[in-house]
Amino acid sequence: MSRTFPLEKIRNMGIIAHIDAGKTTATERILYYTGRTYKIGEVDEGTATMDWMQQERERGITITSAATTCYWREYCINIIDTPGHVDFTAEVERSLRVLDGGIVILDALAGVEAQSETVWRQADKYDVARLCFLNKMDRVGADFYHAVRMVEERLQAKPLPIELPLGVENLFRGVIDLVENNAITFPDNPDLMPVMETIPESDRAVAAEYRQKLIERLAESDNQIMQMYLEGQDIPVSLLKGVIRKLTIANQAVPVLCGSALRGKGIRPLLDAVVDYLPSPLDIPPISAMGLSGEKGILCRPNDEDALAALVFKTVSDPFMGRLSYIRVYSGEIKAGAQVLNSTRNEKERLGKLYLMHANHREEIDEADTGAIVAVVGLKKTFTGDTICNVTSPLLLESIHFPEPVISMAIEPKSKADQDKLHNVLNKLMDEDPTFQCYQNSETGQTIISGMGELHLEVLTERASREFGIKVNVGKPQVAYKETITILVESEGKFIRQSGGKGQYGHVWLRLEPGERGSGFAFLNQIRSGVIPREFISAIEAGSRAAVQSGVSGYPVVDIKVTLYDGSFHEVDSSDLAFNIAASIAVKNGIPKAKPIMLEPIMKVGIVTPEQFLGEILGDLNSRRAHIENIEAHETFSIIRCFVPLSELFGFAGDLRSLSQGRANCTMEFCRYQELPSNLAKQHMAEMAVR
Repeated sequence: MSRTFPLEKIRNMGIIAHIDAGKTTATERILYYTGRTYKIGEVDEGTATMDWMQQERERGITITSAATTCYWREYCINIIDTPGHVDFTAEVERSLRVLDGGIVILDALAGVEAQSETVWRQADKYDVARLCFLNKMDRVGADFYHAVRMVEERLQAKPLPIELPLGVENLFRGVIDLVENNAITFPDNPDLMPVMETIPESDRAVAAEYRQKLIERLAESDNQIMQMYLEGQDIPVSLLKGVIRKLTIANQAVPVLCGSALRGKGIRPLLDAVVDYLPSPLDIPPISAMGLSGEKGILCRPNDEDALAALVFKTVSDPFMGRLSYIRVYSGEIKAGAQVLNSTRNEKERLGKLYLMHANHREEIDEADTGAIVAVVGLKKTFTGDTICNVTSPLLLESIHFPEPVISMAIEPKSKADQDKLHNVLNKLMDEDPTFQCYQNSETGQTIISGMGELHLEVLTERASREFGIKVNVGKPQVAYKETITILVESEGKFIRQSGGKGQYGHVWLRLEPGERGSGFAFLNQIRSGVIPREFISAIEAGSRAAVQSGVSGYPVVDIKVTLYDGSFHEVDSSDLAFNIAASIAVKNGIPKAKPIMLEPIMKVGIVTPEQFLGEILGDLNSRRAHIENIEAHETFSIIRCFVPLSELFGFAGDLRSLSQGRANCTMEFCRYQELPSNLAKQHMAEMAVR
């Protein structure tokens, strides 16, 4: 096929940031200035193109990542606008998995906030090249230089300022371009073009200082710039841009720009930086894949002529079109109606229609080539993280790993007629969101849903009502406690049944011992001399694994190592079922003897509050068993960083608003599991017994 855009002119990038930093506002200006939209959408007015869900427009936050395509300077830019709230971290995770570059937007007043650190780590995980855009430079208290220092200190990054602000706070009017060595001012009318001019006399000294720092930094990485710098020669702008691009793609530097997205100031230079410095698919190392038999070393090069390698990074249940699968094509090409292989599930699928997405609007296309991000209908057995490839050239890409849910609540339909329909809807929502889980409690018969936070579950239950017409009742949120053991024990499990004919015989000795925190479940086989035949070992492991999942108190047992070291079998009566049950009995008998303890989820909490409310908020946190990590004092506000048990955080957001007259805000993210104090564990178990 003939490509519309050569690979070197494609940019796949995301916009990531802390909540309220201005991601969607910046995206709306990008779409407007690139001609993708004819009117600027506003988050506060509920007219943002990328926040297309009704709940997003009502709440003024991004809930689901939205994809679009726009064009700038003859380049094709595929953009994914991601949420900033920690409850929707899965949207950021799967977006970064398939992106080549990103714009990290920071509030120039607050600098690096809690969720900024989270998304930065996620970008590090996938080696995504980044630009930093310091937004809201026109706000009172905005400090460009302090924010740059925070990027270096808190994110452990290497910021490379390529712009400086021209004016501060309400006098902010433009930027100083250190690469071009000129000034760019932005008229108050966002429709008017920026004005290029010489750097004002009052700013020349600081501009010269920072431009020299920029050149010195680039000279460290490039001999040609070093030689020209030492000889006092003028260094061509094209050479400076080339080295900045090289350092950015290698994640050895992060170019820093600034502006005010709401006023449209700094957006056009930001777009120039995207095409000048962020990588194309050709700049990214070939993606590594495996064969279906486990062989490694298969490289998927960005080439239309190579075998197809594509990753499904998101699925959406559309009420009108059914399941919509978002795909990043790493190599080869796909065509509407073609047969492909889902190598993750070893299922053949036929592609339906292909679409270029613009938020919730679709533009039908016939085919998509390497580097494309498209949506497809018709994939009935394909889910998030699955690999799509040619039937004749099977390969497997690394999937996407998501955090475990930390909060649960019971859900039921208001009418019995909706019972079956509710389960279908919950299954659709689970297909869309890997951090949302649902299961039936065998003891109580309740349907339990689990997610990343109160807001996460609230949004999903609202979707069940609005999109699928099911009215539901939800119970009080419950914490996803876990258990672990503290000492080594040995435990025997026997399952022997005789019924006149062929019976059942399984007998095992297991050693249960605590593992490292976060190690999960480990199984070790130490059977020698055929004491138990090899064909029964997998059944014993499965029985052990199932037993620790349900635990003894109803909570999963984690960080446990199970070793099979002895047992016996019967030549006629032994079976997989018998050994599976025997292993389960051994585990359940052994756990109570191993001095089990309960573990509770601990959340990392970041709070930004005006100085006058600091004492009251700290008092409230102490009552919630918080461990204060540090408090950063700024001129007009403080940032509290602490760790708080999730069980103590229900209702905290509302209490925080009350304590601070609505002026403080907070973010929470799951951090780790740690031991629940014994007195609280006994109290909790007593309450569970009463229920």
